[in-house]
Formats: sequence, structure tokens, C-alpha cells
Amino acid sequence: MNKDEAALLDLEIKLLDQSNRMLSYSYEQCHKIGEKDTYTLEELDKFEALTSRFARTGDVLIQKIFRLIDRLELETPGSVIDRINRAEKRELISSAAIFKEIRRLRNDITHEYTPTELEEMFKNVLRLTPSLMVSVEKVKAYQRKMLEKQSEL
Repeated sequence: MNKDEAALLDLEIKLLDQSNRMLSYSYEQCHKIGEKDTYTLEELDKFEALTSRFARTGDVLIQKIFRLIDRLELETPGSVIDRINRAEKRELISSAAIFKEIRRLRNDITHEYTPTELEEMFKNVLRLTPSLMVSVEKVKAYQRKMLEKQSEL
């Protein structure tokens, strides 16, 4: 990894970390609210923020960070599923199956949904957010290892 690549990875991870901090904040707010049959407008606003931040953080992680790590490690570009599978092999994520579910949920968030689907979506975002946040920390640790290897060369 050259200096430009290291700088690009550092920049992308800083953006990911900022996104993760906002996600964490929204998750704490919504976790306190919990699952309900009906939500107040204020609670709906908080859950809308959470779902948006969940989708954004997932996108940054899967579409930018995993793709960049693949490129830095000279992997052949592939599909989203390829990136997720390689991330699992690198131990950046706990489970490819969970991240495929995160990706599907992200796609659901970006499309229109009914009020009934909204409740299910909130429940799934609450369930999957911790896995997403843990993976951000794993990526940061992976970056540190990559930099240590580089400095040894």
C-alpha cells in the first residue's frame, strides 16, 4: 500500500467512523423507544433517522471500504456478495449471511414501503445495527494491522 492508498483508506475510514457515531446515537435513542404497535411523530422521526443512518453506514462499509480493501489487496473486483464473502474471510464481519441481510434491508429502506412493512423494518434495523457497528470497529483494527505491516517493510 503506497502513501496515496493509505491516505485514501484513512479518509474513507474517518467518514465511516463519523457515520457510525451518528448511527450509534440514533440506535441508542430508538433502542430506548423499543418496538411498539404505534409510534408518535417524534418517535417516527427518530426511527427514520436511524434507518437512514443504518443504510448510509452499510453503504459506506460495503460499497466503499470493502471495495477499497479488495483493491488494495489486489483482489479481482466482483459483486456485492463477493465483497461481503471476502470481508467475512478477513474477519471484518461476523457473518456473511448477516451482512447479506443488512444489504437487503438497506435496499428495502431505499424503496417505498407500507406502514406494516415499516414496523418490521424498524425491528430489523434495531436487531442488525449492533452487527454493523461492531464491523466498523473491526475495519478500524484491520486498517491498523495493514499500516503496521506497511511500516515493517
